[in-house]
Amino acid sequence: MKKVNIIDVAQLAGVSVSTVSLVLRQKGKISEATIEKVNAVIKQLGYVHNVAAANLRSNTSNLIGLIIRDFNDSFCVNVMASVVHYLEKQGYMVFLGHPQDDTQQLQQCLTSFTQQGVAGVIYLDANHRLAAIPALISECPLPTVIIAESTVSSHRDVIGRDNRQAGNQATRYLIDRGHRNIAYLGGSAANLMREERLLGYRNALAQYDLPFREEWAPVCENDTEAAARLTRQLLENNSKITAMLCHSPSAIIGCLNGIQQVGRTVGKDVFLTQQVSLIGFEDMMHINLTSPRFTYVSASSEEAGRQAATLIVNKIKEPTLPSQKIIISGELVQRDSA
Repeated sequence: MKKVNIIDVAQLAGVSVSTVSLVLRQKGKISEATIEKVNAVIKQLGYVHNVAAANLRSNTSNLIGLIIRDFNDSFCVNVMASVVHYLEKQGYMVFLGHPQDDTQQLQQCLTSFTQQGVAGVIYLDANHRLAAIPALISECPLPTVIIAESTVSSHRDVIGRDNRQAGNQATRYLIDRGHRNIAYLGGSAANLMREERLLGYRNALAQYDLPFREEWAPVCENDTEAAARLTRQLLENNSKITAMLCHSPSAIIGCLNGIQQVGRTVGKDVFLTQQVSLIGFEDMMHINLTSPRFTYVSASSEEAGRQAATLIVNKIKEPTLPSQKIIISGELVQRDSA
């Protein structure tokens, strides 16, 4: 059987080969009627567009290199899914790299991207301890967009989370509901996200003339048992605490366990002294299964992915565009835990 080519499509559709090419590349000013006719013929003939060959002919690429540092980080995984979704809608494909924290592997990853002919790179950073970006990313000759969970120092295009706003918003929400004794649990001492959220937490307390108590904001590694133990200690030593901000999913699970261990329950009624209100900072599928359902400040991972996809495509089309820094604020999702 003869392989169907673009000429066959053009002849049956009654248009020029260049018109079919423009439809395939989604470029040019082609009428909707013509686009529908060409696509109908493509489907009828079973024509498969050889994107790689077209890229070689036009010296362009529809490949984007995506580097993800941590597949265990829920924000990174959700953003990755969003990036892929929005790039595919624009006709791009994603070439994935996972170098972790190894500089040599990162170099190999970027070399592989170059060999595959990617048009741009998105670096999905989940390093909560360093504000600096790896030199290999900073010096990458390709259009590059960085997505970061905490503040980073870079001259490249950056999409970031507003952790300070999230901490402030969550705290103000609790204060407005009548809470005056609010604790913060989770995050290591060197965690930049924790530092930023604590700034928002402290600022909200100060706005309402409430004191910040260092002992009510203990550090805690990413461990549910440690979070449960610290929660129990906090509530046993400070029975007036009626609300807690949970830094991470492990802190959430640990808090739930620790609250039960001291004979209290999770809920949003500040006037029931046995209840403790809880707020998290990201939506997680397994957290949604808790009872009561969890109140949280969203990580806006889908929006971060959409912004990054838009930014990298614009940068590829116009490399001289000035670098942008886009900080995305989360939205408070009210449920039953606070």
